[in-house]
Amino acid sequence: MTTAPTLVTSDLDRTLIYSTAALALSMPDAQSPRLLCVETYEHKPLSYMTEAAAAGLAALARTATFVPTTTRTPEQYARVRLPGPAPRFAICANGGELLVDGEPDPHWRAVVRRRLAAECAPLAEVEERLVRTADPAWLLKRRTAADLFAYLVVDRPLLPEAWVKDLADWAAGRGWTVSLQGRKVYAVPGPLTKSAAAAEVARRTGAGRTLAAGDSLLDADLLLAADRAWRPGHGELADVGWSAPHVTALQTRGVAAGEEIIEAFTAAALS
Repeated sequence: MTTAPTLVTSDLDRTLIYSTAALALSMPDAQSPRLLCVETYEHKPLSYMTEAAAAGLAALARTATFVPTTTRTPEQYARVRLPGPAPRFAICANGGELLVDGEPDPHWRAVVRRRLAAECAPLAEVEERLVRTADPAWLLKRRTAADLFAYLVVDRPLLPEAWVKDLADWAAGRGWTVSLQGRKVYAVPGPLTKSAAAAEVARRTGAGRTLAAGDSLLDADLLLAADRAWRPGHGELADVGWSAPHVTALQTRGVAAGEEIIEAFTAAALS
C-alpha cells in the first residue's frame, strides 16, 4: 500500500525566512541562535533562518512535498537559496505563477490569466488609481509584479488609514483586494490566490493532506484550505487576531517562529 504524500505549503518572508529588521532577537546576544543567510541582494545578505530551522527544513523536504508559496515574483524567489533538495514545485506571485523545476508552468499561467480577465478589472485601471491618488509625501516606490498585481512601498507612519480604506472599497467593486503589509500596500485580484495554486499542486502530486503556514492576510486563504496550519505571533494575521479551528496561533515572534513552524510541520508530517 502506497501512502499519499503530505504537501507542505509555506509562505517565505516573515514565516520561514527573515530580514535583519524582522529577526526579533530579544534574547541576550550570547544566547542568540546561529543564523544561516539564505538570500543575498545587490551583493549583500538579506534573509536568514536559524541553523536549526535550516537543518529541519532540509530533513522535512526529504520526507514531504515542500512547496515554497510566496507573493514574490519568480525573479525575486530565485534569489532565495533554501537548504535541502531543490523544491520540485514553487508557487510565486501570490499563486499567479507555478514553477515546475524552476520554470513557469504555461498551463497554469494560461488558467490564471483567463480567470482574471473574466472576473476582474484590468491591472492598468488599478495601477492608474494607485498612482493618481497616492501622495508623494508618503509614496516611496510603485511596482507591478509579474503583470498580475501592483504594490506601493510607503512611509508607513505618514500613510493615512482612510486612504487604504477608500482604496479597498473602490477595489472590491472591481474584483480586487487590498492588503497592507509592513511598508507595502498590495492591490491583488481576488481570484489570484495561493490556495488555488496549492490545490493544483495537490492534484498533480496526489497529496493526501496539506499543511500550511503564513503570517499575512494574503496567506489566509492558504491556511484555510489546508488540513492543518500555523501562523507566527507576528504579522497581519496576528495583529487582527485572525484564527480558525485548524490553525495554530503561535506566540513566538521573529526568526524563532520560523524554527517552531518547521518543527510543527515535521511532527505533523510524521504523524
